[in-house]
Amino acid sequence: MTLHSAKLNVLIIEDHQGVAENVGDYLESKGHVPDFAMDGLVGLHLAVTRDYDVIVLDLSIPGMDGLTLCRKLRTEAGRQVPVLMLTARDTLTDKLQGFESGADDYLVKPFALEELMARIIALSKRATPNRQNVLTVGDLELDLGTMVVRRSGRTIDLNRICLQILTLLMQHSPNLLSKSQLETALWGDEPPGSDALRSHMYTLRNKIDKPFSSPLLHTVHGLGYKLTDEKDTA
Repeated sequence: MTLHSAKLNVLIIEDHQGVAENVGDYLESKGHVPDFAMDGLVGLHLAVTRDYDVIVLDLSIPGMDGLTLCRKLRTEAGRQVPVLMLTARDTLTDKLQGFESGADDYLVKPFALEELMARIIALSKRATPNRQNVLTVGDLELDLGTMVVRRSGRTIDLNRICLQILTLLMQHSPNLLSKSQLETALWGDEPPGSDALRSHMYTLRNKIDKPFSSPLLHTVHGLGYKLTDEKDTA
């Protein structure tokens, strides 16, 4: 399937109902899935908690303006989803402010829906990850470029140590890593304490396994740990 025919999930943050409906209807007619927010606060919440291929963001929205939203999305939430700013502001200064806040593209109103669609597709192609840089075990993914962890499409926040442990386990999956191998990789010859690794493994398991139906992180008592989808090896 090419990206031109792939279904894209697009968040439209636009307080003008007519514009939002026109864009949404056009996206649906091309086989894509629009989602909507009428103000910046709702838009930022959706952008952080859900996965979108592209965000279409108006600058002049209530609650939180588009520049602030985009800046928070990049610097505070660490999300790198492509953002296309949609606005009536057409000066060079306005455009530079948009790019400095983290936008990827800028389209001035009024615009042709065909051009908007072309820009959305171009942004989605540019953002497609290099799968060689994405580790997968079952429905768990770790992007080595962004260090973003997702399971079943849900983003999982991990602290630095848990992220290091997960990277090691995914790189060696389905093989087992011993406690000493993990401790040496994490802390060298001076691990912080006998229960430190066990504590981090408990935290990691609560993050990547407990909210989901099947476990991926397995303890092999007396030997170590492994990360594997046992349905794949059954």
